[in-house]
Amino acid sequence: MVKKSKKKTKKKIKSKKELIEEPSIQLKKEKREIKPEIGPHHLTKYERARIIGARALQISMSAPILLDEIPDIKDPIQIAEMELEQRLLPITVRRKLPDGKYEDIPLIYLLNHGY
Repeated sequence: MVKKSKKKTKKKIKSKKELIEEPSIQLKKEKREIKPEIGPHHLTKYERARIIGARALQISMSAPILLDEIPDIKDPIQIAEMELEQRLLPITVRRKLPDGKYEDIPLIYLLNHGY
């Protein structure tokens, strides 16, 4: 029987302070300006209809209403329209091209740049 010798190597473990100061590990926070490259700079009528429909479905399935003052309205579509008008929906619109490329645009950007 041949015995295999196991060689133990000690790796130098860096302290937390060294890891924080090392520039390759630091995360860079960059603010990028959002400019849609796909489609118009405003919300299209088709995107608006889809957002209102999706939000109305959520409301009808007992999702919390995001309005500050809850109206006496029972219709989930009207509530969804009010939430959209007051810019309360945290939704991102994904615009796709036929070649598979896509772009995610925050809804608030499209609402602020509409006519």
